[in-house]
Amino acid sequence: MRKTLTTADGVPEFFSRQVVEAHRFYLDSYPRSRQPLAVVCGGYEHCQRDYRINRADFPFYSVEFVARGKGKLTLAGRTHALGPGKVFAYGPHVPHVITTDPHDRLVKYFVDFTGPNASKMLRKYGPAPGTLVQVASPDVILRIFDDLVKNGATDSRYSPLLCATIVQQLILKIAETTVVEPVHTSAAFATYQACRDFMQKNCLAARGLHDVAEQCHVDTSYLCRLFKRFDNQSPYQYLMRLKMNVAAQRLQTSNALVKEVAYELGFADPFHFSRAFKKVFGIAPEPFRTLR
Repeated sequence: MRKTLTTADGVPEFFSRQVVEAHRFYLDSYPRSRQPLAVVCGGYEHCQRDYRINRADFPFYSVEFVARGKGKLTLAGRTHALGPGKVFAYGPHVPHVITTDPHDRLVKYFVDFTGPNASKMLRKYGPAPGTLVQVASPDVILRIFDDLVKNGATDSRYSPLLCATIVQQLILKIAETTVVEPVHTSAAFATYQACRDFMQKNCLAARGLHDVAEQCHVDTSYLCRLFKRFDNQSPYQYLMRLKMNVAAQRLQTSNALVKEVAYELGFADPFHFSRAFKKVFGIAPEPFRTLR
């Protein structure tokens, strides 16, 4: 009989409780499909000051990505410094210890997966289990992880297959962007990530880039330079997309009028809102509603 990997409330026992905030999804400890690669769980974690993981073994293959903060990693007996853009992997029979700097706590993404192709892909493209690499384009890896978490948390029959496909993309993109030495300033990327996080959580309250810059303690021109350096869109485009995603959800899950949704998102002019919505989705708000 297989030993259970979940607690009484259905949460995997290997999920750390030493987190301030987390968004994690859980598909299945024992995927029933015969997929070559199957995702078990994943997500992101904002670590507490005393965060510490110390495992001699792990039942799945895992890839972790540091988005922000600092820490230390002992992986297969070797100690490494952790910082933004670091990616590492472990798996069965790979001991690992992960700790955070209490003054600059880690924010990291992870995905655990299994299947006959899991080890093969990691060993062929990297990072191989027990190794750590630095990526030159952390923003690209971050967006793939965001997509993974979004699909993993969606209650859909296609979630397992979508997540497996995204993990393969993730491994290949890590391989493509791995560098020997860091090519970006960690402090700058951390500031970019902090601004991005603020926009995600406060897109409705933020009236424009000035609000974002002020709350993130940077000036507007520096905010624009950060996005030019680490992203493929401007901060205004990113903020608009976040707002329009909320608008799309409101339009398809409520009977609110278009003008009511516009005002809720901070648009004084419903026509301006409609133009912005169509620019993002390629369709005006009213016909979009009928797609339900």
